[in-house]
Amino acid sequence: MELIGMIPLKTSGSKSSVHQLLMDLIELPSVNPAFCQDPALAGEWRVADYLEHAGEKAGLSIRWQTVSKKRKNLILVYKPRSRTTHRLLLAPHMDTVVASGEQLKARTKLNRIHGRGACDTKGSIAAMLDALRQLIMQSDRPKHTEIHIACLVDEEHGQLGSRVFAAKTRPYDLAIVGEPTSNRVVTAHKGVMWFQLHTQGKAAHGSRPSLGVNAIASMAEAVRYLEGEYREHLNLTQHSLLGAGTINVGTVQGGKQPNIVPDACSIWADRRTLPGESYQAIQAHLLKALKQRGVQARMDYRGDCECPALETDSNQPWVQELMQQVRQKDLVGVDYFCDAAVIAQNGTPCVVFGPGSIDHAHTRDEWISIRSLESCVRHYFRFFQSLP
Repeated sequence: MELIGMIPLKTSGSKSSVHQLLMDLIELPSVNPAFCQDPALAGEWRVADYLEHAGEKAGLSIRWQTVSKKRKNLILVYKPRSRTTHRLLLAPHMDTVVASGEQLKARTKLNRIHGRGACDTKGSIAAMLDALRQLIMQSDRPKHTEIHIACLVDEEHGQLGSRVFAAKTRPYDLAIVGEPTSNRVVTAHKGVMWFQLHTQGKAAHGSRPSLGVNAIASMAEAVRYLEGEYREHLNLTQHSLLGAGTINVGTVQGGKQPNIVPDACSIWADRRTLPGESYQAIQAHLLKALKQRGVQARMDYRGDCECPALETDSNQPWVQELMQQVRQKDLVGVDYFCDAAVIAQNGTPCVVFGPGSIDHAHTRDEWISIRSLESCVRHYFRFFQSLP
């Protein structure tokens, strides 16, 4: 057994503590209720209860934060021996996308752990908790830094957990949001705006289309603009880490039957945003551009659940320290959205970091490599030890 940074590395064929912890978490169903109403699968409470007991056993303090009537964030707290002068937040989420019974059977194959949530993000939960458990057993640990693991609900749908957490919590010195980044420190991610576009027409008999106004034809012009000129317009603005914003028309609905001129049509579109872009500005630009092309449309979006882009100053000392621990020199940005930007809105600088690859998240056979998982534990442990 080799010792690195005071953490024992298990030889091949034996289960480390983080390996077993992750397998336990995978087998606890925590499908986001927005995707599943089956009471045997939906909700994060099973994972939260398990982590509460694991945290208490490790000597961590327990706090609960009500998000909605049936859902709560769980916060595990490491308290230093001396007066707290700094605070670190670790923020993974407990919910997963839809899962079958087979996906909830944790299994190991070819040095990989398979199962729903393996990398998104129960792997991050396991790595964070295991590193903190091992830190507590050391004499050399932070004397003035309080460390919180906020296990959040609802990241996969509306980010209710992180929104409530950010609104009710004062800023931290740094937040590390757990997502599968292949153990790379991510300082920027894109935002996302889902909007619905509506065109209105006039119904008429299909044999006399001139008596009506075809709403689908109007929408076709709108889609042609979005997928053509507008996409080219977005490519003109390039972020150094994130590239260009993007647009994708994902659904279309309109008409009742072939022999009726359709009087209504709607689409849903996914717009990935860059730092500094706002929903209001995007809406104003699109409606003006469509009007100039003869398309009268209405746009709807959720203004109360804005998902902004993230851009964190990489020169902050703790960000630099974490990057040094993982031996990373280049800055990294990702094109997906997560809880980091929501938490950053309360003034907390955020990075995204965790084991596993985003390429395997949400897949039919989700998995994480054991090497990535155990390396992440070491990175966290060394970073914790560097804190004041």
